[in-house]
Amino acid sequence: MGTAERTLAAALLALAIGLAPVCAQEPVRTAHGGAEPASRGCLNQKERRALVENGTVLHLAAAIHAVRSHVPGTLVRARLCRRAEGFVYVLTVLGHDGKVTRVAVDAVKGTLVGER
Repeated sequence: MGTAERTLAAALLALAIGLAPVCAQEPVRTAHGGAEPASRGCLNQKERRALVENGTVLHLAAAIHAVRSHVPGTLVRARLCRRAEGFVYVLTVLGHDGKVTRVAVDAVKGTLVGER
């Protein structure tokens, strides 16, 4: 990767991080085609840790591993949220092509349930 590509990737990453609070209000499309607010019922660090430690949900690393083959890139943001279908990790990934993608991974099964 050349200097120009690195500069562009850094600028896109900064833009993605800066827009993250705004993007959190956009819907995430589920596998069934419905839209749900991405930030509804997201847990704080203490709640996340408790759920992982008691085995209710998978570790974040398992969710990242499930997404790697579908959406390669750099993880920018990760949240654990409560949805109607259960707990999901909402992951924001900056692709190698500069495209920002948000995916939802079932936090219990580790399967991809939505992408935007």
